[in-house]
Amino acid sequence: MNLPSRKLIANLPTRIEKLERFSQKFEGYNIYIKRDDQTGMEYSGNKVRKLEYTVMEALESGADYLITCGGIQSNHARATAAVAARLGLKSYLVLRDKGEKHLEGNCFLDRMLGAEIKFITAEEYSSSRMEIMAEIKKKLDEKGHKAYIIPEGASNGIGTFGYFNAMNEILEQEKEMEIKFDAVVTAVGSGGTYAGLFYANRIAGNDADVFGFNVCDDDEYFKNAVDKILKESFQYTDEPVDYSKDDIKIIDGYVGEGYALSRAEELDFILEFSKEEGIILDPVYTGKAMYGLYNEIKKGTFDRYENILFIHTGGLYGLFPKMEQFNFEIGEKATI
Repeated sequence: MNLPSRKLIANLPTRIEKLERFSQKFEGYNIYIKRDDQTGMEYSGNKVRKLEYTVMEALESGADYLITCGGIQSNHARATAAVAARLGLKSYLVLRDKGEKHLEGNCFLDRMLGAEIKFITAEEYSSSRMEIMAEIKKKLDEKGHKAYIIPEGASNGIGTFGYFNAMNEILEQEKEMEIKFDAVVTAVGSGGTYAGLFYANRIAGNDADVFGFNVCDDDEYFKNAVDKILKESFQYTDEPVDYSKDDIKIIDGYVGEGYALSRAEELDFILEFSKEEGIILDPVYTGKAMYGLYNEIKKGTFDRYENILFIHTGGLYGLFPKMEQFNFEIGEKATI
């Protein structure tokens, strides 16, 4: 298959590790994690894989500005700002804000990386973010720039090849590790990561099942979103695959209080997991998805799977705005 060209940015391939102590909680399961949180420092996480393709398309179009959107703590927005700075481009971010505008976490890094930022309300974000970005592009173009708009999460036809490539990487690592993964699991926040994994899995004729845990909206929303992204991606390859929406396996029920909102049990799970495995999950995506996987294994949803691979999509910086919710005591007493 002839894939679109990409700009090599991420530190790849990312390694796969077995979660030894976490696996021991469940008899008969071997649970592994792919460390896509280690794709880079400034642009760590899954977003940079997709940006390798979208940014290449932007460069080929002659763009000197990248425009994108997300929540105030968006990993994608921060990664876009970092990639833009790395390549000598400018970035303009449209961020959903609740009126707080705290300069912390990803938002702090956005500023460090030189991004211009427009804050909009949740209502504006939901109803007209694309129109707002189009207006910014128009004004930049009128000033002699050439701006390129990247949708939320870089989840579109071109961006999804980041995780098409990642699935091929996983298949090669299976050979090296002499293991076969029965299921691949990821968080789903905009659909592009899941779509890429699903597409490559089908093209390869691999019999693993790809599961997504949605962190916002619901399963029906993401089945439609993934379907739309897949159809866009086929336009780049002219190699569609046969599937139905029922083949898109989204496990609902772990959104909790809403996108980027954390329940005490989710944060407790993240804390215990970090102590247990020395790996830190984020509260927006991987924390909810791994918490979901933990509970679904206990329910028997994954009974037919032995070797499960979880994709760590990054998001560490999103923990910092949540620090007070962990209720750590400053200067805790030592045990000895």
